[in-house]
Amino acid sequence: MDDFWSGVGVDLHLETDGNEGRRAGLERALRDAVRGGRLAPGTRLPATRRLATEVGISRNTVKAAYDQLVAEGYLTARQGSGTRVAALPSAAAEAPAAAARAREPRFDLRPGSPDVGAFPAAAWLRALRRAIATAPSLAYDYGDPRGRIELRTALSGYLGRARGVIAPPERIVITSGYVQGLALLTRALEGAPVGMEDPGLPFHREVVRRNGGHVVPVPVDDRGLRARELGDDLGAVVVTPAHQYPTGVTLHPERRRALTDWARARGALIVEDDYDGEFRYDRQPVGALQGMAPGQVAYLGTASKTLGPALRLGWMVLPSHLVDAVADAKLHSDHHTETIGQLALAELITGHAYDRHVRACRLRYRRRRDLLLDRLGARRGVRGIAAGLHALVEVRDEADVLERAEAEGLAVGRLGEHWHAREDTGGRPQGLVVGYGTPRERAYPEALEVLVKVLEGA
Repeated sequence: MDDFWSGVGVDLHLETDGNEGRRAGLERALRDAVRGGRLAPGTRLPATRRLATEVGISRNTVKAAYDQLVAEGYLTARQGSGTRVAALPSAAAEAPAAAARAREPRFDLRPGSPDVGAFPAAAWLRALRRAIATAPSLAYDYGDPRGRIELRTALSGYLGRARGVIAPPERIVITSGYVQGLALLTRALEGAPVGMEDPGLPFHREVVRRNGGHVVPVPVDDRGLRARELGDDLGAVVVTPAHQYPTGVTLHPERRRALTDWARARGALIVEDDYDGEFRYDRQPVGALQGMAPGQVAYLGTASKTLGPALRLGWMVLPSHLVDAVADAKLHSDHHTETIGQLALAELITGHAYDRHVRACRLRYRRRRDLLLDRLGARRGVRGIAAGLHALVEVRDEADVLERAEAEGLAVGRLGEHWHAREDTGGRPQGLVVGYGTPRERAYPEALEVLVKVLEGA
């Protein structure tokens, strides 16, 4: 028999074999549900009389099945609290968890994440309340794949004044983070070769490949991407001009002009990854490249570094000829990014709480950057410190330093993993990519002491 019971707020489908007796079938079905996790520990089961009525068997049969599973340890029964699912020991689950805990570093200076402990929870909650209170009923229906007009309008103003981006709302598409934006653009390019910085983030290269793009390495030096080495066959090039990842250099003005000239002459696309452009410490943030050539640049930004990666909110400002193709790709990817978060972010921006939060984060990260430089003292070969959430610390032997760091429980990034051809190491600089966004305030000074110890030992 197949039965579905819903007593005391619990819905569960029980499948029993017609060749089994009713008691044996009920016992096995409940036992399988507990083992498989469909009945979680602590779940209260229906009273014997109610379950008997719902599945069409006698109350004594249900009671006997419960008693048997209590005896086997699958259920517990206490006077006044009914029959509940027992917590089963799981060696298979505990072993990986213990191993994962053992692998967790004591100090985490890996790049890529902000201080999520600084998330503006109170301001976000206020923005959510305002958004929900004022949202029209249609906001809960399927929407425009480009995103909510409220957020696109708010971003249009913010990006124009804070990043120098020419961003009419009709050319903005809201995405579920930067990675989705890169994937959508790659699909819209229909397999055209894509130039990507060398060194650069391996994960982003893989995103391009998995969405049909052919990746071509473009070298980076102390002035940024070497634009004059871009090939004529490229359909697009992905750059991080404000703060190159992982070297930390800012694209030189001559390179910016050469890059935009190349794109205009060949009808190619520049994909600008402005992942941490708001965090500049030595002067005002460098304006986005998109402002120089809005017809050739697809500007991609995200709330991941300013607010937190968990929000999965990003945006693209596109050349007009790409808007429809990207919106169509978005429609067939996930229809549209979730609405309530978009409305909350729009409230946060229009109320200027977003600006206040970014300014507070800029001060916090600058203090961390300054403390890093203070701890490293007169050490040479520290690059990329003018902006962002990471610095590149040059070393002679990455493998040796990383081995020492692991022994001290310190996790850092490695420059070597960012090259396109990792096996070809001849003549390349070696270094640690040190993030100062991730650690909590209390842990950060001690993490730096361990870093200094590791570098001195090497």
